[in-house]
Amino acid sequence: MTYRAPIPDMLLSLNHGAGLQAAVQAGHYGDFDADITMAILEEAGRFASDVLAPLNSVGDKNGIKLDGGKVTTAPGWPDAYRRWTEAGWNAVSGPEAFGGQGLPLAINAACTEIWSASNIAFGLCPLLTLSAIEALDAHGSGELKKIYLEKLVTGEWTGTMQLTEPQAGSDVGALRTRAERASDGSYRISGTKIFITYGDHDMTDNIVHFVLARLPDAPPGTRGISLFLIPKFLVNADGSLGARNDIHASGVEHKLGMHASPTCTMTMGDHGGAIGYLIGEENKGMQCMFTMMNQARLGVGLEGVGIADRAYQQALAFAGERRQGRAVGKPGTGADPIIVHPDVKRMLMQMRALTAAARTICYATAVALDISARATDPATRALAAARGALLTPIAKAFSTDIGNEVCSLGVQVHGGMGFIEETGAAQHFRDARITLIYEGTNGIQAIDLVTRKLAANGGASVFALLDELAGTVKQVEASNDPAFGTTGAKLRDALGSLDRASRWLLERMSSAPNDALAGATPYLRLFGSTLGGCMLAAEALAARDVGEGEGHAQRYVTLARFFAENITVQAGALERTVMDGAEAVNGADAVLLG
Repeated sequence: MTYRAPIPDMLLSLNHGAGLQAAVQAGHYGDFDADITMAILEEAGRFASDVLAPLNSVGDKNGIKLDGGKVTTAPGWPDAYRRWTEAGWNAVSGPEAFGGQGLPLAINAACTEIWSASNIAFGLCPLLTLSAIEALDAHGSGELKKIYLEKLVTGEWTGTMQLTEPQAGSDVGALRTRAERASDGSYRISGTKIFITYGDHDMTDNIVHFVLARLPDAPPGTRGISLFLIPKFLVNADGSLGARNDIHASGVEHKLGMHASPTCTMTMGDHGGAIGYLIGEENKGMQCMFTMMNQARLGVGLEGVGIADRAYQQALAFAGERRQGRAVGKPGTGADPIIVHPDVKRMLMQMRALTAAARTICYATAVALDISARATDPATRALAAARGALLTPIAKAFSTDIGNEVCSLGVQVHGGMGFIEETGAAQHFRDARITLIYEGTNGIQAIDLVTRKLAANGGASVFALLDELAGTVKQVEASNDPAFGTTGAKLRDALGSLDRASRWLLERMSSAPNDALAGATPYLRLFGSTLGGCMLAAEALAARDVGEGEGHAQRYVTLARFFAENITVQAGALERTVMDGAEAVNGADAVLLG
């Protein structure tokens, strides 16, 4: 089956769960006309269904090829990318001064979900270009922006992030790529980077690499890292492409999934060093790179949402067609579609509910980042920046955890056919697996949440969010709607668990930091499950007020209830895991090393 963007779900999530409508009404989006949102998403959905989705299995089966330092993508890829850029999709949120449309990040976030759902390997390329645009716009010189920014914004050229080396994965400070100052103000870069997504391809004439390297006199560790822009082809004074730079793909990886996305080993310096240009200041490259990575982390979270929705749609269609057994108590002979069986219904509801919660968390992150950049009041911008920073690791880790869990359930719904490649369910499962790893592993996201985001301002950002969520719970309880079941009670209990776990971790960060680190991953899951449950409840309340019919509202009330009573209800156990599990984790050497 092909993919269809779930526009009604996306609009409810964006406007109400994530707060876009309230932010627009508060004036934080300036003259942005929110009425165009539906039209944009519908057009994106059509392009994804007609152009990108049919290439998903083509890319998986054909993969990419490396020959003579040049990468060739799967059949149809270059043409699809050309059509994608000509339609303006790369420029949705780009700065207007450099050829962008200047639309909110929240709108582009919804589009990113659509690209990822229809063809995650294709959508990964512009995701990284968007991060490159952010870094260049924020930290690049006026001269570099003039040469490169418009090309990146329009998608005429693509961008890469190059951090990882064989000995420097999550420990970026261990990198050894060298940078030497040249007399003309440029730099010469030598070294090897691995796992570089779209490090080379045939979809554009040029690729703009953003590479971390170390100067000879740099201090050790991350304090001595600089960021450089290294074009695949140098650019002449008239804007035309010049000589090939001293950077090339020397190898490609053979991977579990994402077969159509080139993952390259990039070699620099075979002929004296790749010519690079400093982004920001010397030895301040990590600050610039985090501008790229934070944007990319939200994008990867949206990949999790997209691949989850694709897996759900396919499983739902299969369950409606596959006939096995009969519904309990139904007379007669012949088999019924498996969707009549309660356990299959449970799996499908879990897939949809988890996907919906992850979607709203990601959209809310984008809205917060929008407000931090667009609001006119400095205090409002600061609060929004803190909220966006808090939500980013949750958006990345929770949503990609969900993507993997939902894709696994998709295989399960298919039964034995899910284990067979022809159905496509296995491809979703394989493609989703990397999202827990790249752009900072989910364990690192959990550590960031506890040590930086929770610890900021003594937990003020976390407790302000919990107060807001408590307001949603009060509204659910005050509705007296029996259709919500025990949703209010389950969410209130979860908020209590999250509050207690947060205070415990804050205390342990100073008295026993290893205890806090041991509890970081279950804490992030507790946070995501509680936050997602409250957001789905807010959407259900909004759906009742929209007035599109009782059936419309009932669908979202039932979804919120399922999430609260099947997923958020696990909050108490996660709280105890955070608090009680640390001693066994930190004493595990006797088991693991003994």
